[in-house]
Amino acid sequence: MQQYQQLLQFILDNGVQKTDRTGTGTISYFGYQMRFNLAEGFPLVTTKKVHLKSIIYELLWFLRGETNIKYLKDNGVRIWDEWADENGELGPVYGKQWRSWEGAKGETIDQISDAIKQIKNNCQLYQRSADVFLGVPFNIASYALLTIMMAQVCDLEPGDFIHTFGDVHIYNNHIEQVQLQLSRTPYTLPTIKLNPAVKNIFDFKYEDFTLENYQFHPAIKAPVAV
Repeated sequence: MQQYQQLLQFILDNGVQKTDRTGTGTISYFGYQMRFNLAEGFPLVTTKKVHLKSIIYELLWFLRGETNIKYLKDNGVRIWDEWADENGELGPVYGKQWRSWEGAKGETIDQISDAIKQIKNNCQLYQRSADVFLGVPFNIASYALLTIMMAQVCDLEPGDFIHTFGDVHIYNNHIEQVQLQLSRTPYTLPTIKLNPAVKNIFDFKYEDFTLENYQFHPAIKAPVAV
């Protein structure tokens, strides 16, 4: 997946040093866009192993509209643990915004249901701020998968996933890992198959997804900035 490798190199070459809320420091660049033709394969990074199980369960959790990590922990997914309070609550995070957006007049809007009523076959994500080494591989796969899921339930063929960023950054304590990843050659993209019997976006289960031909380089560990 050359688009992601090119993003990493672009930030190293063109980014500037910035402070951040965690105190770690980043190399940052503002404004970037990638485009993935989903007919060419599922955009799951191959230059390091990416944990698809966590991506799928997180996406299903978003679609449930939940703000507590219990569902994730019950399914062995720990990626939100550091941000939850002692009761597992995260506040009004993505799932609530997707399923229960509060309108200007106090009404509740289910943005996913509304989108399905108006869907075409391309999806664009605008991401305000992006941890490019740890977060973006998850984001690419998650929203590409959402595009494929929505296309299926609308009887459409998935088109492109367009990923548009505000602040793209690499944490200073990830630079060594980024350089290792850039030394690797990407493999051919895998494919992902969905259970064709599912016709409602909210009926998908983990078992409805099958990843095929995922060839990857070894995982690369890095600390999370909280």
